[in-house]
Amino acid sequence: MKTIAIEYLNKKRKAAPLAVFRILFGLLMVVSLIRFWHYGWIEKLYLLPRFHFHYYGFEWVTVPGNWTYLLFIICGLSAFLFAIGYKYRLCIITFFLSFTYIELMDKTTYLNHYYFVSLVSFILLWLPAQVHFSVDAWRDKSIRSEYIAQWHIGALQLMMAIVYIYAGLAKLNTDWLVDALPLSIWLREKGHLPLIGQLLDERWLHYLFSWGGAIYDLSIVFFLMWSRTRVMAFIAVLVFHLLTKILFPIGMFPYIMIVGTLLFFSDDFHTKILKLFSRICAVDYKVFCNRICYIGKPRYRRLSLSVLTGFFVIQLLFPLRCYAYSGNLFWTEQGYRFSWRVMLMEKTGYANFKIVDAVTGKRFYVQNEDFLTAFQQKQMSTQADFMIEYAHYLGDHFRAQGHQNLQIFVESYASLNGRKSQVYLDPDIDLLTLANNFKNRDFISPLYEN
Repeated sequence: MKTIAIEYLNKKRKAAPLAVFRILFGLLMVVSLIRFWHYGWIEKLYLLPRFHFHYYGFEWVTVPGNWTYLLFIICGLSAFLFAIGYKYRLCIITFFLSFTYIELMDKTTYLNHYYFVSLVSFILLWLPAQVHFSVDAWRDKSIRSEYIAQWHIGALQLMMAIVYIYAGLAKLNTDWLVDALPLSIWLREKGHLPLIGQLLDERWLHYLFSWGGAIYDLSIVFFLMWSRTRVMAFIAVLVFHLLTKILFPIGMFPYIMIVGTLLFFSDDFHTKILKLFSRICAVDYKVFCNRICYIGKPRYRRLSLSVLTGFFVIQLLFPLRCYAYSGNLFWTEQGYRFSWRVMLMEKTGYANFKIVDAVTGKRFYVQNEDFLTAFQQKQMSTQADFMIEYAHYLGDHFRAQGHQNLQIFVESYASLNGRKSQVYLDPDIDLLTLANNFKNRDFISPLYEN
C-alpha cells in the first residue's frame, strides 16, 4: 500500500489541465461576482438587513457596511489575476479569504456551490497552478514548467468526486426515490415553459429525473475516469447541468461543475485548449513547453501533502456528522449544511415570536418584517438555529428598550416536501435558555408522516 502511494505521488503529467482549470475557474468567479453586483444582491442581502444570521463560531464576521462593495471588488480583481496567473500565490490567498468572508457574512445566503468555491480555492492555495501558461511563468523562467506531479490534478478530481458521490448518496431516501419528492412539486411549477412545459406534469418524468439524478451523481465520476466512456459522460454532464440550469434558479453552479469535469480529460485535450487561448492572446505557447517538471521545495511539498491529506479526511467525514443526531435529517437539518445535499427538499414554514414578562405575565407578539427581510424570514421559519439566534437578537433588542424578565417563545409550523403543516419547535420552551451549538436539538418536534 505504501509503495502504491509513493508511486502515485512520484508520477508526473502535463500541467495543462491545472492551467486550464485555473483560467476557467477564475473567469467564472469574475462573472459570478459581477452578476451578484449587477442584480443588486449586495445591497439586498447584506446592506439592507438590520440583522444578519451567523454561522456557529463565526459570529465575529460582520458586514462592513458600504465597504462591502470594496470587498467584492477585491475578490473579483483577485479572481481575474489568479486566472491569468499574475502574482498567483498572493491573489489566490486574497480570493480565498475575501470570498469566504463574503460567504460567512450571513448564513441566510448559504449555497452548496459557495461552499464548493471556498474549498476549491483552498486546494488551489497548495497547488502550483501558476507554473504553466501564466503571467508568472512567462516572466519567471525558474518556475516555468511543462509537467507537474499527478496528485496536483488528482486533488481537484477527488474534490469533484466527493461532491458528486455524496450528492448521490443523499438522494437514496424514500422521498426522493419512492415519492419523487420534491422534484414532482418543482417540475409541476414549470408548466409555463415552452415546448416542455406540458411534459413536466407527467408523473413518469418525475421518477425519471429522480432516479436518473441519483444514478448520475453516483456514477458520473467513474465514467469520466474511463477514457472509453469519457466523451459520452461529458455529454451527460452537459445535458444534466444545462437542464438543471433551465429548470431551476441555481446560479453559476452548473457552469462550475462543467468546468470541473474537464479535469478528467487527457493532457492533450487541455493542451489544445491552451493553444487556442495562446492564439487569442497572441502568446507563443511553445515558450511554456520546456519538458521541465515542477518539483518545488521539499519542505513546501511535504507541507502541501500534509495539509491536503488532513483536508480530505475532514471532507470525507464531515458530511457524515448527521448520523450523530436523531430525527429526520430534512426536518431537523442537523448536519444538513456542508454535506452536499443539493436540492433535496421543499420546506415552508411560519414562525410567530411571543415576548413574555416572566413576572407580570404581560406578552406581545413580534412583527418579523420589522427586523428581517422577506428572504431572511423564509429561511428562519424552517430552521431551528435561525430561530434561536433571532430570539436572542430580539431579547437584546427589547432589553435595550427597557423590558425586563424576558422570555421568548415561538409558535412555529413547517411543511416538508408537501406534507401537512406540523408544529416545528416546542412552543413551551423559552428560546433564550437555548444556545446554538452542536448538541442534539431535542426540542424540535418529531416529523409525523401524513
